[in-house]
Amino acid sequence: MYNILVCDDDKDIVEAISIYLETAGYNVIKAYDGFEALKCMNESEIHLIIIDIMMPNMDGIRATRKIREESHVPVIFLSAKSEDADKILGLDVGADDYVTKPFNPLELVARVKSQIRRYTEFSGVAEENTDDRLIKNGGLVINDSAKSVTVDGDEVRLTPLEYNILKFLTENRGRVYTTAQIYEAVWEEDSIASDNIIAVHIRHIREKIEINPKEPRYLKVVWGQGYKIEKL
Repeated sequence: MYNILVCDDDKDIVEAISIYLETAGYNVIKAYDGFEALKCMNESEIHLIIIDIMMPNMDGIRATRKIREESHVPVIFLSAKSEDADKILGLDVGADDYVTKPFNPLELVARVKSQIRRYTEFSGVAEENTDDRLIKNGGLVINDSAKSVTVDGDEVRLTPLEYNILKFLTENRGRVYTTAQIYEAVWEEDSIASDNIIAVHIRHIREKIEINPKEPRYLKVVWGQGYKIEKL
C-alpha cells in the first residue's frame, strides 16, 4: 500500500481528498502546514505528496524546496491560483504536477495513480539476470534497467519526469518534437497548454547534463518547432 501525504491548512479539503484516496486503496498521512509535512517525511515512507501552496507557518513552496534537498518523491501542488507564473514557480521548485482548486477529485486520483506508476517504475530494481538496457549518445549514457544517467562518466540525478523526457528524446535523437508531442509521449495524456511545463523541465535537464546550459551539446531547441537531442 502506498503512503500519500496530503497537506493543506483547510481540514475539510484534506478529509475530502483522503476519502477518495483511501477508496482507491491508498494510505493517507495528513498534515496542515509545511512544518508538519516535513515532520511526516522524516517519520514515514512517503510515496507521493499532495500539498497546498498557500499555507500559514510554512507554505508549500518552501516545504517542497526542503523536500527536494533529500527526495525525488512526486509532488502535486494544490492552489486556488491558475496563472502560468504560479504554475512555473511550482515546477521550478520541483513539483511534478499542478491542480487548481476547485478540482475534480476523480481527476486528482487519476493524476496520483499516474505519478505513482512513473515513480515506482523509475525507482524499481531491475530483475536479476536482465541485461542492462543502455541508450548511448556521445558521452550521455542512459541505463534504463537501473534508471540512471551518466554524462562523461559522472552520474546525473534526475526526477522521474526529467528522466522520461530525456529518455524519450535520446531514443529518438536527431528528431525534433514539439512540446505537445513530448507531453503526450511522457505524460500519456492529451496536451493542454503544455509549453511552459515542458520548457521548465527542459531547462532543469539542461542544467544537469550540459557543461554550459546556454550552449548545449545534447539537448537543443529548434526555434519555432520544438526540442531534440543532437545525434553525436
